[in-house]
Amino acid sequence: MNIEIAVIGLGKMGLGISNRLSKKGIKVYGYDSGWNENLYKENNINGANNLNDLISLFESSRKIIWVMVPSGKATDDTIANLNSILNDGDIVIDGGNSNYKESIKKYNLLKSNNISFLDSGTSGGVWGEEEGYCLMVGGDKEVYEICKPIFEALSADGKGYGYMGKSGSGHFVKMIHNGIEYGMMQSMAEGIEILNQKKEYSLDLTQITELWKSGSVVRSWLLDLLNDALKENPNLDGIAPYVEDSGEGRWTIQEAIDLDVPAHAITSSLYSRFYSRNSDSFSFKVLSSLRNQFGGHNMKKSN
Repeated sequence: MNIEIAVIGLGKMGLGISNRLSKKGIKVYGYDSGWNENLYKENNINGANNLNDLISLFESSRKIIWVMVPSGKATDDTIANLNSILNDGDIVIDGGNSNYKESIKKYNLLKSNNISFLDSGTSGGVWGEEEGYCLMVGGDKEVYEICKPIFEALSADGKGYGYMGKSGSGHFVKMIHNGIEYGMMQSMAEGIEILNQKKEYSLDLTQITELWKSGSVVRSWLLDLLNDALKENPNLDGIAPYVEDSGEGRWTIQEAIDLDVPAHAITSSLYSRFYSRNSDSFSFKVLSSLRNQFGGHNMKKSN
């Protein structure tokens, strides 16, 4: 496959994306501000020490850049720097969890210099390198078509990608996806706590979640991950019942307010995370474990 792409940000997700693309025959260059030459060599990445050097690695005239850094200032700064060094016809893809309204601003910023921008909501977590990702893409359709082989290579079974619509739509759909995820995880955690509190039955939570994986209505990847977490640590010992949130749930609820859409389950799940930070509950240990399982998010350890 005669395609070149540079990946900026080689953390848990960015490195997985880089590795999967390489395995699919796409030529990948990499840059991470925290990496040095030894790290690039250890990970078999043709890396650069700065953005200018990264751009110079391309052999083709059109440069495609995948940005996979934390949303907010890190993404803003990276794209502002790219805006100053890329040329007409180059393409920037933001694969992180940026707010869709900010993505529209970036689209307009880059478009003023004839640089194309796609917002790609990227789901799959740390498992995506092997299992494939789910990609929800917004931006100009003709630019999406140019990058389609990249999305196909990254996607699960070559089918887990799609064009959502104009700029911002990819990150909007991913935002709602994450809001739904909040509600699903909260429901699962509450059910497991009820089982855990029914002491007279001495229920085996690992056995039950293993059983539910086969044929039950609630079988899902999240349930698989919960079962994995309980196998590793049946009582979730050493895990603080403290659950972080990374922003998408808040944005989803604000959008629901703006659109006059009741979002009881998602709102309650976010408020429960707030409550967890001053609480002691097995369900919050379940939530913290699930976030660690699918996304590699840090877990607070109990004292």
